[in-house]
Amino acid sequence: MAVRDYFSRDYSEARRKFRDAATRAGAALSAYVNPQAKGPGGEELSTDVARLGPRDAGRILITISATHGAEGFAGSGAQVGSFEAGLGRELPADTALVAIHAINPYGFAWLRRVTEDNVDLNRNFVDHSASLPRNPGYDQLADAICPSDWAETALAAARERLEAYAKKHGMAALQFAVTAGQYNHADGVFYGGARPTWSRETLLKVLAEHAGHARRLALIDYHTGLGPWGYGEPIVTHAPSTPALARARAWFGDRITSTQLGNSTSADVKGDILTGLEKRLPRAEFTGLALEYGTLPLQQVLDAVRADNWLHIHGDPQSPQGREIKQKVREAFYGDKDDWKSMIFEQAIAAERNALRGLAG
Repeated sequence: MAVRDYFSRDYSEARRKFRDAATRAGAALSAYVNPQAKGPGGEELSTDVARLGPRDAGRILITISATHGAEGFAGSGAQVGSFEAGLGRELPADTALVAIHAINPYGFAWLRRVTEDNVDLNRNFVDHSASLPRNPGYDQLADAICPSDWAETALAAARERLEAYAKKHGMAALQFAVTAGQYNHADGVFYGGARPTWSRETLLKVLAEHAGHARRLALIDYHTGLGPWGYGEPIVTHAPSTPALARARAWFGDRITSTQLGNSTSADVKGDILTGLEKRLPRAEFTGLALEYGTLPLQQVLDAVRADNWLHIHGDPQSPQGREIKQKVREAFYGDKDDWKSMIFEQAIAAERNALRGLAG
């Protein structure tokens, strides 16, 4: 199978390819059907999990695709490719591979980053019973980030406000205000939610079932939309000067970046999966990595996210404008070209092999 064939044109094809590749590899499969949402054609939406290796393995590599649904094309292709490339035959002793496919199946099927309740899953891992993180910059710019009118006059006015904020506070401050996460605007972007989502609860259930007894855990979460075309930035969220950060550097090399150290293309987001899981798995030695692949320039990606939010809050996804916006979302998160796919797979399989070597060590 050629590398391009690991990738799919939509969620349904990706799900089929994942399950078929996992079956050929001899993996045990399970499905977690989302009872809260259906796909655009009324199809069932499911998170599928494939496991290779002993049930009582003390070391486990976990991969996740479609945390941000529309980014699922890359992660799914990486997971399918790892099965087809025979990664399961490379597992060291006492080691298992658990591939979690489409943890946000609604977003993957509908070409949205968010879940069915408009929540960014990678901002949802906070303690909702405590005071939620504040983002005054987003509060100040909310109606410019997500204007109710998507006509050119309104967009020009919104751009003017955003540019003025960047001029006063700097581009990094604007990126933080827009993308770091917010908990006051349920109809906005990068919204962390008022409660745990189905996807978050499902992920924790999968981990309890497959990794609750593990002594050492490595997790790779596949993302797209930041950075140069096809480059996979290895991002960690481990605190500075910790053994976890030292492990990540030893496993994945000195090119790792850190949101906490400020050298990543990503803002230091709140409620992300890697930080949330590290707190919830205190008995295991946890090493987490987000592999973030570049597609288009950042402004085009953010504009696609904003347009998609407007479309689902105020517009009609079936209209000509809606289809145009959806195509821009797809292009923002899926580099549907052979060179991009090859870069995604090569970097993914290298990261997974590095994680297995690290776990064995």
